[in-house]
Amino acid sequence: MRLLSVENLKVHFPVRTGLLRRVTDAIRAVDGVSFGIEEGKTLGLVGESGSGKSTLSRALIKLGPVTSGIVSYGGRQIQNWTEAEFRPLRKQMQMVFQDPFSSLNPRMTIGKIIDEPMGIHFKELTKRERHERVASLMRKVGLDPASMSRFPHEFSGGQRQRIGIARALAVEPKFLICDEPVSALDVSVQAQILNLLKDLQQELGLTYLFIAHDLAVVRHMSDDIIVLYRGKIVEQGRADEVCERPRHEYTQKLLHSVATV
Repeated sequence: MRLLSVENLKVHFPVRTGLLRRVTDAIRAVDGVSFGIEEGKTLGLVGESGSGKSTLSRALIKLGPVTSGIVSYGGRQIQNWTEAEFRPLRKQMQMVFQDPFSSLNPRMTIGKIIDEPMGIHFKELTKRERHERVASLMRKVGLDPASMSRFPHEFSGGQRQRIGIARALAVEPKFLICDEPVSALDVSVQAQILNLLKDLQQELGLTYLFIAHDLAVVRHMSDDIIVLYRGKIVEQGRADEVCERPRHEYTQKLLHSVATV
């Protein structure tokens, strides 16, 4: 079953010039993109900085604008939903951000950080029940529940990303957008986080959109891959096929950059 479908999605930002600030052009950050993600699978989205990856991902969950096109989730078209209409879907569609430190409130303990979304979406739970869920989530991502009273700055980069993953899982989502989740981490820690994400997917039946600029990382995580260049998809297919027999010169360039690192 296809969980997410995107048809001819465009995100254009107007360019204004002159004293009257008239629109004279547009930045085509995402320009006619179409793809789908099967339930329980991972679609890898790869491209260099400025290719439109993050703009696309934010548009899917209404953290950014949509100029035109169709976004369907669970068979329902959601691109024109108001924030009030979309709010119930927020607990099904979550994001793991690139920088685990800047995405965590430094003034909150990690227990409160993980608990906060439950307080919004699961109002029927008691404080004790939420506390027990926080402890369970921390164990699930490889953290000691005894540390829930500590603050983000007291943890390493890899541990902070585990906190971000636990926060995303707190509302029991079906779909996770992983926006460059290991690019800010040391190489020695990246494999641990990638393996954690794969284990969680298998255990919880999650569906991923996994975004990165490193084609080798995307291949490791993904069933299928789309390659984005200047807002357009230039190649898509099964992960092994795209990586072993790339057709577009841009994909070949990405593979070459991995091979020479």
